[in-house]
Amino acid sequence: MIEAEWWEFEDRDSLAQQVADDIEFVIERALAGRGHALLAVTGGSMPAAIFAELGKRKIAWDKVVITLTDDRIVPDDDKLSNFAELTKMAGKTGATLVPLVRGATATDDPAATGRAADARLADLHFPPDLVWLGMGEDGHTASIFPGPDFNHAVNGPAARRAVGVRPDPMPADRPANRVTLTLPALAGGHAMIVTIAGDVKKATLERAIEEGPSSTLPIGRVLAATEAAIDIYWSAE
Repeated sequence: MIEAEWWEFEDRDSLAQQVADDIEFVIERALAGRGHALLAVTGGSMPAAIFAELGKRKIAWDKVVITLTDDRIVPDDDKLSNFAELTKMAGKTGATLVPLVRGATATDDPAATGRAADARLADLHFPPDLVWLGMGEDGHTASIFPGPDFNHAVNGPAARRAVGVRPDPMPADRPANRVTLTLPALAGGHAMIVTIAGDVKKATLERAIEEGPSSTLPIGRVLAATEAAIDIYWSAE
């Protein structure tokens, strides 16, 4: 069974304050030990309040690099772009922001876009000091979805950090091919946090943790492969 520590909150504001405290601690520990910090962060709706809290902290942001766990293969200014959202949330901190997808169109080949992302990450100091995951109600995490590229994302070469993926079925609300960090890249971080909200996601994550390495859910597979401490932050709403 996967070992993880749960932290439960009544609302997202109180969750954001605690997560910001813990991310600040991870950054400061990395800066003290190596002089720089690398974060791989989730997209979605929850990071905005957390980055707002982090922006108030006296952190040496010029020594921090932030990339994403995944992004959609869309133009840079598309509303579905995680990097566009990351720029809004963290662009004023002074951290270096590294995209997975850049200058793309929706018709770009996912495999080629994944290779370009992998090359872009080659200069970063992997493994990340922090891997910050979200999760969908279906149990996907980052952009590790069922589909023709699932095995490549989960069981591909350990040295491969990012791959292109074609979700199948395609999410109706966000129909786009993706680039995702691979399972080894996600599971290799020095620390991991997962932020989720609502009863449905809580039940899904509890199921994945109970199933452990044999889980059919992507989040279960990633957590089972992770050796670092895992902290899960759940908000009721």
